Amino acid sequence: MGKQGLRPFTVAVALCAFLLVIAGGMVTSNDAALSIPDWPLAWGKLIPPLEGGIRLEFGHRLLALTVAILSTILAVWSRRKLAWLALGAVLAQALLGGLLVRLVDPKLLAVAHACLAQLCFGLIVALAIEPKPAQSSGWIPMIAAAGLLAQSALGAALRHGAVGLVPHLVGAAAATVLAMWAGLSTLMRHMEDAPQRRAAMALLSLTFSQVFLGIGAYMVRLATADSPQPMPMMVWFTVAHVAVGSLAFGAAVILAIVTRQTHPMENELAHGGMVVA
Repeated sequence: MGKQGLRPFTVAVALCAFLLVIAGGMVTSNDAALSIPDWPLAWGKLIPPLEGGIRLEFGHRLLALTVAILSTILAVWSRRKLAWLALGAVLAQALLGGLLVRLVDPKLLAVAHACLAQLCFGLIVALAIEPKPAQSSGWIPMIAAAGLLAQSALGAALRHGAVGLVPHLVGAAAATVLAMWAGLSTLMRHMEDAPQRRAAMALLSLTFSQVFLGIGAYMVRLATADSPQPMPMMVWFTVAHVAVGSLAFGAAVILAIVTRQTHPMENELAHGGMVVA
């Protein structure tokens, strides 16, 4: 297959991976994770009775299968190591999903399953950026991306009861500081560079949106503590919190890539210097 159309296809795969993250958040937030007690079949069938939480869990499985198929096509088509790594992450996530069902949702496996979903999304986002030779390290955005991924792990651990609220809050503060450091330092040095400016502004906007969504999710949970759970408002706040967190991680990945692709002349001009041929 030729390379024409590869980038739009990669963007489509990234979108499906993002939808898979949302679907996973819907399953967890609606307490539907074990609504199908077997794997790879569902209640002993290819298509189970689509009722209650089974609809959410089965939809999540179908979307995971779709992402796996699309990731396989992407790896074969692009022949890039990063694409094969993304495929490996997808397959590992599917295997962990099956183990979660068979082992009745152990906490550590559930957290690893959620983290692999984020990592898979980040890898495919990286593939969607046109590859160019790296000119600089871009290490600050890379640290921010790692911090946001670690915060996603803490968020998953909180949702599955593996840690309390305090580690998640500490991680949120640290991830926000790292995102601000990466975004603001990029804007101060490369405001004239459109790709870096857009990625930095997206990272800052999504990070602050994530913070407010987290506060909203916590306030709604407190307000509905005595109500039958899960409450729809709490579900939507939580899922939005997870989704925007994925987008913030993706923005940090993009910023790290476009920063690495900055031309040396652009670095000099950003600092008011002169390049001599």
